[in-house]
Amino acid sequence: MIEVTQRELMERLEWQERMAIRNMKADPLIVFLHTPLCGTCAAAQKMIDIVEHIEKDMNLLSADVNFLPTIVERYQIRSVPALLVVPSKPRSVPQVLYRMGSVQDIITFLRSAKL
Repeated sequence: MIEVTQRELMERLEWQERMAIRNMKADPLIVFLHTPLCGTCAAAQKMIDIVEHIEKDMNLLSADVNFLPTIVERYQIRSVPALLVVPSKPRSVPQVLYRMGSVQDIITFLRSAKL
């Protein structure tokens, strides 16, 4: 998982939007949103680490929402931990997973979001 800043994340999101406008195929942008002192975020992080070992072809980003006011407002992030998936398909709606009950829940969400 790659930790990104708001600026880096905004650049990647703009790139996703350009790909969608051009109808070019690209993998969805997947971002794990967290805060450093959140115990639930730490538990979710461990599950996501396992997901990364199972789904080796998924590129996951990680970002601290304390430093992402623009992203939080833009995607209306309600709580952490959260997994934000931004597809590159035209007129597709970003998806957010808040409840990470198990590794299987996360894998199912990510696989459905990749379609």
